[in-house]
Amino acid sequence: MADPYKTLGVARDANEADIKKAYRKLAKELHPDRNKDNPKASEKFSQVTNAYDLLNDKDKRARFDRGEIDGDGNPAAPFGFGGGGGGRPQPGGGFRSEGYESGGPDMSDIFEGLFGGAQRSGGGGFASGFGRRPQPKGENVAYRLQVPFVDAATLEPQRVTLSDGKTLDLKLPAGVESGTQMKLAGKGEQGPGGAGDAILTIDVQPHRFFTRDGDDVRIDLPISLAEAVLGGSIKAPTVEKPVMLTIPKGTTSGKTLRLKGKGFHKKTGGRGDQLVTLIIDIPADNKALVDFVEGWAKSNAGNPRGAMGV
Repeated sequence: MADPYKTLGVARDANEADIKKAYRKLAKELHPDRNKDNPKASEKFSQVTNAYDLLNDKDKRARFDRGEIDGDGNPAAPFGFGGGGGGRPQPGGGFRSEGYESGGPDMSDIFEGLFGGAQRSGGGGFASGFGRRPQPKGENVAYRLQVPFVDAATLEPQRVTLSDGKTLDLKLPAGVESGTQMKLAGKGEQGPGGAGDAILTIDVQPHRFFTRDGDDVRIDLPISLAEAVLGGSIKAPTVEKPVMLTIPKGTTSGKTLRLKGKGFHKKTGGRGDQLVTLIIDIPADNKALVDFVEGWAKSNAGNPRGAMGV
């Protein structure tokens, strides 16, 4: 009878982590997808999976260690009887072990009809399928994806290379931000119950002049003194392409203008705005400007902070 500890190559006092590690290594080596021309590998894969199922179940492992069940999970035969457990003498002189009987009628077909086509178990019995643990999927694989600020704002698809070397184009979700997680089903490691998932965590990279404010984009935009005083139309960068922005006459530094629908895509639909804060750029050491302001200040001695009491 197979010993699950020997099948996985672990000690009897191995902890859960050691058992899982051993199983993952063997399952990866013996998986049928990697051994299509090797039926023995498929058989060993089944044995490894059964051993892991038993040792991964604390109750079954304890019962096996006490000798109450065998390596296939069947009740151990009492009084020295072998052959799959639960065996007992039958009135007709035959010996029955769950699914078969020597010297008497085979009742397994009846049971199979009752249970809708039960599968025979490795110890000669059959499993009805009720309560059978599903095969575990492979491990999930974690990735961190660096997304440029502008790509996040415009939902530009991102090319992703997975651990197996395959690439795919990832569509970003509306409302994407740093910390957003995306699941790629079936793109993780292989396991007996199928592949796990790939879990991508998004990191939106900072921009050299754009910043984010919720679903809005902010930018400090320099303008000249002449543009502030006289007004006019200037080009302003956005996350998509430059647009024309109208500067009112007499604009003061710090004034904020709004460009509708030029921000991030919202989870609820639509887009945020771009908020443009105007910063007047005063040239340094411009003698003509200094002379003009000195003359202008003599006839315009008002205090712009007077309303604040200073």
